[in-house]
Amino acid sequence: MSEPNLEEFANVAVDIARDAGAILRDRFGRPHDIRFKGEIDMVTEADRASEALIADRLRARYPDHQLLGEEGARGAAETDGAAPYRWVIDPLDGTTNFAHGMPGFAVSIGLEHAGTPIVGVVLDPIRDELFVARQGGGATLNGAPLRVSATDDLLRSLLATGFSYELARRPKQAESWLAFLTRVQAIRQTGSSALNLCNVAAGRLEGYWEDGVLPWDVAAGVLMVREAGGTISRFRGEPFVSDDGDLVASNGAVHAAMLAILREQLAAG
Repeated sequence: MSEPNLEEFANVAVDIARDAGAILRDRFGRPHDIRFKGEIDMVTEADRASEALIADRLRARYPDHQLLGEEGARGAAETDGAAPYRWVIDPLDGTTNFAHGMPGFAVSIGLEHAGTPIVGVVLDPIRDELFVARQGGGATLNGAPLRVSATDDLLRSLLATGFSYELARRPKQAESWLAFLTRVQAIRQTGSSALNLCNVAAGRLEGYWEDGVLPWDVAAGVLMVREAGGTISRFRGEPFVSDDGDLVASNGAVHAAMLAILREQLAAG
């Protein structure tokens, strides 16, 4: 039996993301069962319920595929690590926003083949914005094609970044923030890596950088940026894969300028 095509993979991911998004939308603004995975890194009952739905549906549909979920969901033990396909899911990207009753969170479902992203789906359930990308097939927002911004001047650029849940890493990240702050129009810290990447793809942001991203944060969004004509790399300019940890995404036109600033920070130690 042949593998389903990218259109089928994308349609399956969209259906699952919409159902997971309904869970988040229904629980948004209500009291939550909050637990902590670290000093400030929280997880709610909504994260767990959303991931359970996504993982159950993907396991049932593709039992021979790998699965990597933020809250611990994995594929079948006998196939995990062997199949070329890996679903990488964040059931609630932006948990801190969600737990505080603040919009700005998403369901993110990415599919990789031999480490290469081939399908990405990100749903913002509050704004009802559905981002979809297929390798070689472009990226869309609610069915409309996406294209990155044409801005080529960093001083006219709106950027986004994020800060680690490990407090000890934040001072160094703040130095990078300050280095950018005097060379750009503005910087946003939104709380959702997936939506930051989608907003680069949509031309709303010129760029996004962050040190400490995890595969489920970015697996879907990276493909969104690439398919919308943008550029993805690591801080030193090397090619990026979802397990790397440091990420720069841009419209391409300001990528070199962003890398120059980050290299300055790396050189300064």
